[in-house]
Formats: sequence, structure tokens, C-alpha cells
Amino acid sequence: MNRFVHAATAIVVTLAATAGVSAATPRDTLIRAAFMTHDKAEALTLVDSAYAQTTATLAVSPNDGEAKLQQALAIGYRGQLKRSLGDAKAAHAAFVALAAANPRDAEAQIAIAGWHLTAVGDLGNFLAHSVLGASRSAGLASLDQAVSLGGNHAFFPGYAALIRIKLNSSDVANALRLAQRSAGDQATTPIDRVVQRAASRLIPLLQAGDGAAASRLATQLLPFGSLS
Repeated sequence: MNRFVHAATAIVVTLAATAGVSAATPRDTLIRAAFMTHDKAEALTLVDSAYAQTTATLAVSPNDGEAKLQQALAIGYRGQLKRSLGDAKAAHAAFVALAAANPRDAEAQIAIAGWHLTAVGDLGNFLAHSVLGASRSAGLASLDQAVSLGGNHAFFPGYAALIRIKLNSSDVANALRLAQRSAGDQATTPIDRVVQRAASRLIPLLQAGDGAAASRLATQLLPFGSLS
């Protein structure tokens, strides 16, 4: 094992000890950072931990698909938290490469969707496109593809419900359909359960036709929406 792998592994051990995630996988750590953290500095520490762990894994197993996906997500999350254009563009390139390698990978498609639509939500249509090349239409197309490919996992329609109503408070019918589908789908993984619970919280507001309130709640429930 080379010096770089030793160093990356040491970073993982140190961060895990301080953040209490010694037994967590990079996926677990990123879920915690995105959905269960209220402090930006803590979120960044968790994201950096996941990035270091995936980097160490890829140094030994460069074709590890899970490590590639989680590293790309960590780069994207770091870019979002630090407002780094370089990280944002690097994450997008990694997501596109993953989707090209496996066009039927629902997780790669939803990562692309989230990249486009988060940029649009943060920057607006014009700046998102001019600065990053992000597009609402491209994001929605990848989002629909992810829902189609995702089978009966609650994560995919649940995330789609959240991001759609966040971006368009008038999109009540689509968001309600997706949130209700998520509520009835399988929640066999941690991300399924987290997003299923979040999407289920939208249902009463959407049933009442209150898209504005549902949009505000979705913003809080999406990744890093609860940061102070």
C-alpha cells in the first residue's frame, strides 16, 4: 500500500473518531451529512471523511463502482457547501461518466438530476446555465428516467416529489403522485427510509393544495436544507 493510501486511511480514522462515524460507510456518512446535520462545519467534516474513505478505496480498487459514486457525491456536496465551481463541474463530469458506463443505473441518473436541479434552485435558470451549464429540462429528464429505472425503491419517487415541488410550487399534482408512490414503495435501505419519511411529510400539504407550504418544507427536507 502506497504512502497516499496510508495518508487517506489515516484521515478517515481521525475524522471518524471525531465525528462518531467509525463504523459508517461513505454512503452512510453522506446521508448523515446531507439529511441529519444542522451545522455546516460538521457537514463538511463528514463530507471530507467520505471523500477520503472513497479515495483510499479507489487507490486499491479503481473500478469500485460504489466508491466512484460516493466520491462523486462527496465532491458535489463539497462544491455545494463551499460554493466551489471546480468541485461542481468535477462532480458533474463524474456523474456523466457513471451514467455512460451504465445507462440503466438509476442512482447515476438521479445524481445527474440532483446536480442540475440543485444548481437551478440555488442560482436560478440563467445563472445555473451560464455558470455551470446546468439545465432545468435536462435535470427533469434525468429525474424521470431515475424514477422509471428505480423500481419500487422509495428513494427515487420521494426525491422527485421533493425537488419538483421545491422548484415549482404549482407542480402539486405531480409531487403528490410521486410522494404517495414513495410512501407505498419499499424502504429497504437507509436512503429509502430517510427520503420516504421526508416525502410523506409533504402529502397533507399537497392534498390540501398548498403548494407554497409544501415547497418551503421540501427546501428544508432536501440535502443540507436544515443547515443553520
